[in-house]
Amino acid sequence: MLTIAAIAIGMGGIGPTSAQVEGEPRVHARDIGIAPGIFKPGPLNSITDVDGVRVGQVTRIEGADVRTGVTAILPHGGNLFQDKVPAGIVVANGFGKFAGATQVAELGEIETPIVLTNTLSVAPAIDGILDWTLTRPGNEEIGSVNAVVGETNDGTLNNIRKRAIGRLDVVAAIETATSGPVAEGSVGAGTGTLAFGWKGGIGTSSRILPQALGGYRVGVLVQTNYGGTLTMDGIPVGKALGRYFLREHGERASADGSIILIVATDAPLSDRNLTRLAHRAIAGLARTGAAFSNGSGDYAVAFSTADGVRRTAARRGVVTAYPELANDATSPIFVAVSEAAEEAIYNSLLMATTVERQATGEAGAARGEALDIAAVRKVVARYRPAAPRAPLSAKGTIR
Repeated sequence: MLTIAAIAIGMGGIGPTSAQVEGEPRVHARDIGIAPGIFKPGPLNSITDVDGVRVGQVTRIEGADVRTGVTAILPHGGNLFQDKVPAGIVVANGFGKFAGATQVAELGEIETPIVLTNTLSVAPAIDGILDWTLTRPGNEEIGSVNAVVGETNDGTLNNIRKRAIGRLDVVAAIETATSGPVAEGSVGAGTGTLAFGWKGGIGTSSRILPQALGGYRVGVLVQTNYGGTLTMDGIPVGKALGRYFLREHGERASADGSIILIVATDAPLSDRNLTRLAHRAIAGLARTGAAFSNGSGDYAVAFSTADGVRRTAARRGVVTAYPELANDATSPIFVAVSEAAEEAIYNSLLMATTVERQATGEAGAARGEALDIAAVRKVVARYRPAAPRAPLSAKGTIR
C-alpha cells in the first residue's frame, strides 16, 4: 500500500521534504562552518542559480521496502531536442549503466532532460524521457532520441527488484521541474542511497565568478551513493567518527556504489572544454575522500546554457561559428566547479534524513542512518577552534 508518494517541486510539493521527516533539523555545510574554496555561492547555492536550469523530483516511499525516486535536470525550459546544449562527459570509474553516454561523448551535446534514478529503473526512465520528448510541439517527425539517464544502486534501502519507478514518475519529475530552490537529502533519486556508511542523497551547490573573471555561474547537483573516508573541507570527519572504508585494515565493509555529478554553467564553453570542466568536478569528488572503488560508477556530465553556443535547428543546418571562452580564461571556472562539487556532496549528506527498510520475506531490515549533525559540529570545532575575540575598549569598540 502506498504510504508516502511525494513529488518534490523545488523545495515544495506533495508530502514531506527531507528536512521535515525527522525531529533534528538538517543543515547545509555552510551552516556549520564548512565552505570549501574561495568563490561565493549563488543566491540559492544550487544548480538552479545557472539561469534556465530546472530541477524536478519524484520521491517514492511505499510500504515496507520501496525507498527510491527520480530526479530530472533540464538545461533550459524550451524544446531540448530542437535546441540542444553542448556537453561533455567524464567516466572516473565505469561500473555503471549510464544511458546515452556514448552519444554525448561522440557528438558533444545533450538533447533531452537528464534523469537520475536507481539501477534497475534506467529502462523506464528512458521510456519516460521518450514519452515527454516525442510529444513536444515541433518533434512530430523525429525518429531517434538520445535519452540521458544516470543511475546509482539503492538496493540496500530499496527493494530494487520491485522496479517501482515507472515512466509516469519520470514524466512527472520532468513536468514539475522548476528553477527555484532544490530539495536535498533523502529525496528524488537520492531517497534510498548511502554514502560513506551514512545516508546519502541529492545535494547541490553553486559558485559565481567575480566580474573581473567573467561573472560566470557554475552549479552542480549530485546523487551520492559511494564510499571511502569522509573528509569535509580537509577535516577527517570519517576517521573522527570511526566510520570509514578499510578501517584498521580489518573491516571488509564495501565502498562500492556510485555518484553522478551534473554540472551546469552559463559560460560559453565548447563540448571540449565542458569535458575538461567535468574532469574538474571529479577533482571536487576526490577531496571528499572518495575511494573510487572497483564497484563504483563515478560519472560527471557538464553542459552550457549560454544562448550563443546552443545548437539550434537553424544553426545545425548551416556552417556556424560558435563563441567560445578562450582556454586561458577557463581556469577560474575549473576552480569554481571543483568547489561546488565538493560542497554539493557535503550538502547531500548533511541534508539527508534517516531512511529505514522494514524486513519482508525477501530481505531483512536495513537502516540508512543520517549523519549526526551534533557530532560533525564537534569535529569541526576540534579541528577549527574559534578564534579568540579581541578585548573591548571602554567604549565597546574593538581595540
